[in-house]
Amino acid sequence: MTFVNMERGDGLATVRLQRGKVNALNEQVVDELSECFRELEADPAVRGILLTGSGKFFSFGFDIPEFLGVTKEDFTRYLHRFTRLYRELFVHPRPVVAALNGHAVAGGCMLASACDVRVMVRENARIGLNEIGFGSSLFAGSLELLRFWVGDRRAQQIAYAGALYTAEEALALGLVDVIADGPGLLDEARSRLAELTGKSQLAFGGIKRQLRQPVLDEIQRREDASIREFVEIWYSKETRAQLEMIEIRP
Repeated sequence: MTFVNMERGDGLATVRLQRGKVNALNEQVVDELSECFRELEADPAVRGILLTGSGKFFSFGFDIPEFLGVTKEDFTRYLHRFTRLYRELFVHPRPVVAALNGHAVAGGCMLASACDVRVMVRENARIGLNEIGFGSSLFAGSLELLRFWVGDRRAQQIAYAGALYTAEEALALGLVDVIADGPGLLDEARSRLAELTGKSQLAFGGIKRQLRQPVLDEIQRREDASIREFVEIWYSKETRAQLEMIEIRP
């Protein structure tokens, strides 16, 4: 794989995003992540998964400069693949812990929200759904994942504000579960993963599915319509003008 590294050992797998300085998401990254998680689901030797990034970013979210040049049809295809990825991750039968090594922005925050536990580095990292700040909408699934963790009132607060929160602020809101100092991030994440993998994996997978199936059903009921709306807003003159000002590249 080009942008995703996967390592396995002692029953655990580490999946690492490594696409340039910001780990921006595009169709190839999403396809590689999907392939990784499906392969790990089929491997009975894997009891748990650690998802992390490289450098100062977990993920910046979508590669906006790249997507400015694609057609509505191609962008819509990508969005269906991306939203399917976080749905599959949300109900993955193995425990999945996100080790947020840096900023988790927009689509990066959505991927983190699909995991069972989020451990965030304390220093110089922020997390949030900042789409409204540049004139973009959100997906039904991204909002349902947010509600699942923080409740309706805080989900509205986070979505309307479009803010990027420090680790301490995110912990208070329920966006993350644990804060760790940089050198101890992966050890803390592995410790949290060990707590989940130490139980019956059949039972864990069954309970996880029971807890999340109603959320998944609601996402699937509304996701396609929300993608169509997202695309129309993304290609509106107002939003395009704001998107063109974003110059961060992977």
